[in-house]
Amino acid sequence: MERRISTAKGFVRRHRPDYPMIIFVGLLLLLGLIVLYAISPARTQIINEAGASLDQAHFMQRQFLYLVVGISAFAFAANVPIKIWQKYAGKLLIAALVACVLLAILGFANAPIAQCTLGACRWFDLGFINFQPAELVKFGILLYLAGFIGRRVQQGKLNDVNETVIPIGLLVGVSILLIIGIQKDMGTGLALLGIVGTMLYVAGVNKRIGLIILAATGAMGILFVAIAPHRIARIVTFLGDAGDAGGAAYHITQAKIAIGTGGLFGLGLGKNVQSFGYLPEAPNDSIFAIMGESFGFIGLVVILIILVSLLLRLLRIMDRIEDINLRLIVAGVFGWLATHSLLNIGAMVGVVPLTGITLPLLSFGGTSLVFIMLALGLVFHISRYTVHGKIRDNNESNESQNSDSGRWLRGPRYTSSGSYQPTRRKSQ
Repeated sequence: MERRISTAKGFVRRHRPDYPMIIFVGLLLLLGLIVLYAISPARTQIINEAGASLDQAHFMQRQFLYLVVGISAFAFAANVPIKIWQKYAGKLLIAALVACVLLAILGFANAPIAQCTLGACRWFDLGFINFQPAELVKFGILLYLAGFIGRRVQQGKLNDVNETVIPIGLLVGVSILLIIGIQKDMGTGLALLGIVGTMLYVAGVNKRIGLIILAATGAMGILFVAIAPHRIARIVTFLGDAGDAGGAAYHITQAKIAIGTGGLFGLGLGKNVQSFGYLPEAPNDSIFAIMGESFGFIGLVVILIILVSLLLRLLRIMDRIEDINLRLIVAGVFGWLATHSLLNIGAMVGVVPLTGITLPLLSFGGTSLVFIMLALGLVFHISRYTVHGKIRDNNESNESQNSDSGRWLRGPRYTSSGSYQPTRRKSQ
């Protein structure tokens, strides 16, 4: 067990972790479980009418099982020394990419272990549970790039095109090709881009490089939309040409109906109408709309407050970490949860196109929940090594290496030797 870790200024001793983070995570998990318990009878009734024989509490029971695994993953990550994660980050990422390639091959061969829907193979069917390797890719990217970008920052090569930008671009490009191109999972691909983008921003990539990366990402996004008719249909629907509300716009129309039906205080648990087959993917992608129907506007505001409080807690932890590698890990986890939340909630209220992405800690799901809990456990472990106050930057000589924007998020800037100059700290 680590008792202290080294930073650019010496050693930071192990101390109490950030327990308030646990409170926000626990509240969100509990809310998700309660809502799934309330809508489980309706969902199982629909499935049973098609010939199945599921228990009425099927979804709640499965979610409880996922929670047990997820909490175990959180506890595991919270107690494993950070050096071990850093040591095996590259191998973990390679294993994740190989798993995606293997899934594509098995799906092409119509192997029973590859679970495919509408031509998209995204899961390994292991019998007792389904495993989505794309979630492992996100976790592997998080760990590997935190170390890679951190080393480039310390070497003064963050904005070096050949040694930093191109290698990151190739790695992310391959990952996106596997996830969006082959697995046809735009939502997970966008979440991965959110992780990488947040880490680069926090590291201090300059504006010119940042704009180039954004332009390349935008061009790649347009290409992936153009080659997929269902994505074009979603974009057209989002831009206003919804046509028949029972056609391309059906999902978003039903989501808005669910939220609007909830009114100010909601219909109450177990009184949902939309969960009886009207709203697609009610336990998964559409859980926010179901919560709106159950708890109303006031309830959704409370849920958003808890979710935002968790995200702010991650920023607080990040703002008190001296080691650049650990800061980037926390930044990536922040980008992970924030991207999921924005895309899911935005789709349900009609401000972004549908992407089929879950709402962190609230939606029904196995692999996604487990890896989010694993990432949060890693942050919880890192929170044991924060310093007493916010780290402020006064290293003006490093302006050519970093951009001026986003200091509130990035914190300290590092010199080419990997150290930062002493800063004024405010007491907590």
